[in-house]
Parts: sequence; structure tokens; C-alpha cells
Amino acid sequence: MKVPFALAGRKIFVAGHRGMVGQALVRALGSRGMTPLVATRAEADLENQAQTESWFAREKPDVVLLAAAHVGGIVANNSFPRDFLYKNLMIAGNVIEAAHRHGVRKLVNLGSSCIYPKYAEQPIREESLLTGSLEPTNEWYAIAKIAGIKLAQSYRRQFGADMISLMPSNLYGPGDNYHPEHSHVIAALIRRFHEAKETGAKEVVIWGTGTPRREFLHVDDLAEATLFALEHYSDEPHLNVGTGTDVTIAELAQAIARVVGFKGALAFDASRPDGTPRKLLDVSKLAAMGWIAKTPLEAGLSSAYADFLAGGGRNRA
Repeated sequence: MKVPFALAGRKIFVAGHRGMVGQALVRALGSRGMTPLVATRAEADLENQAQTESWFAREKPDVVLLAAAHVGGIVANNSFPRDFLYKNLMIAGNVIEAAHRHGVRKLVNLGSSCIYPKYAEQPIREESLLTGSLEPTNEWYAIAKIAGIKLAQSYRRQFGADMISLMPSNLYGPGDNYHPEHSHVIAALIRRFHEAKETGAKEVVIWGTGTPRREFLHVDDLAEATLFALEHYSDEPHLNVGTGTDVTIAELAQAIARVVGFKGALAFDASRPDGTPRKLLDVSKLAAMGWIAKTPLEAGLSSAYADFLAGGGRNRA
């Protein structure tokens, strides 16, 4: 294993710096006194091979943190399957190929725990990949992310490229997407509870039964894990990143209600899809290397809500 990998003096490209994960990576690098390379869509549309190649040829980064992705919740995945499959395939293919062509020393590919089978044994080990059927409500995104893992592995096998992949659990925190239909569960509930509090509503309806269990990782923890893995890990298998604990959606909703200050009732709409019944990652490999998540859920929710109140995030209209 080619470790450790020193960050000092490296030209680090954060691909997708305007997204929630990308913003967290920029913050994490900034806390170390580093200013990463970034590119707006106008400067380099990562879905466009020619533009991506041109940007890499011009800027010549040493390191790539691949956080760029087309993301959304269950409704968005069901409504726009082409977008989730095509756009994410193009981003991964273009960035990874350009990194190889232009001499990038190391690349970290960031994915999602939705890559795993719907009924994978819990907690989910990295070895569960491709052992069963995916959750249908997000298979388009999952297939693209699986392809990204395999693509990074293929460059390592064929060319000896130092490319690794990290698969985080459900993310939340500053910079989240608050679209009323296309957001993930924590951002959606923060917005819903906040609006209910502002209007004096007596009840908030939660999609699904409230019984599925989910693991939630604060985005700043993921950023720290990414830099840790960048420095200390170099191997073909992908690594899970999470907290190693989970809560029911009902428990999550209650916690968000407390943080927001909503005093009304919670109702659950069982006509809405629940998605995967449970999704808890086995994070023992990363823990054995010396990294564990630090942000308790309620503290993380408070930071996310503070960011929302300050006008952070996207798609708030």
C-alpha cells in the first residue's frame, strides 16, 4: 500500500465544489491552510468530455476529490431516471479518464451507500456490493455509482493509478438541497417543520411509515474522512464511511422537530414509499485505520438548521 500520501504543496481539485459535499471539502482543506482548485460549470462542464479534458490540461491538478454528482431523493430518482444514470456516468468517466491522461497523482471517488443490495445483511460490509438486487427507487443513481467504483478500480489494475473510492451513508448538513420534492429526508423535514412552525400548523405529515432505519453522517465528518483516506489509504476495495449507528425515520423526525422547535403532531403517510427497510454500514475497516465520525446526530441537525436559517443551501423557493 502506497501510504502515507502527503497533502502539503499539492494542487487539489475539488470537483463539485458548490454541492454540499464539495463545500465541506473546501472547508476542511481551508482549515488546513489550503486553497483547492475549483471549476464552475461555465469553466468546465464535467458532463462534457472535451471541456473536462481541456480544464485538466490547463490546470494540471495533483489530486482530485470527485464530489461532483447529480443527486436527489426518491421522487427525483423515480421522475428523472435518465438524468441520474447518464449525468453521473458522464461525470465519473470524464473526470477519471482526464485524471489518468493528465498525470493526477491520486483520486478519491465519492459514492453512496445506495450501491448496496436492498436486502443486504446488516450492517452492510463492503463485500456486499453486487450480491443482490438494488432498491428500485434509486437504482439509476446506484448503477452509476457502482460504475464509478469499478472504473476507478480498472485504472488501478490496468495502469497502476492511485484511485480509491469511499461510500458514505446518508449525508446531511450545511449546503443541503431544500427542494420540496427532490431533497433528501433530513433537508425535506427541516424545511417542512420550519414552515409548519412559521405558519402555526398543528401537524406535519412524514412520508412513509416511519419504521425504516437509516444511518446519517454529517457532511463535515465525510470531508474529514476523505482527507484521512487520501493520506492513509491506497488499495482497490472501496471503503464505507458512516457512524455505525442508525435511527428510525420516526426517531429522526422527532429529533428534527425538537431542533426546529415544532410543537405539533407528527403523522405518517403510508401511501408514500419507504425505500430500503434498513441501511446501516459496517465501518470497521475505516475505524481500524484510525478514523471515526465525531458529530452526534442532534448536534449535526442543529448545525444544519442554523445554516438553513442563515439562508444556506439550495432550492429554497
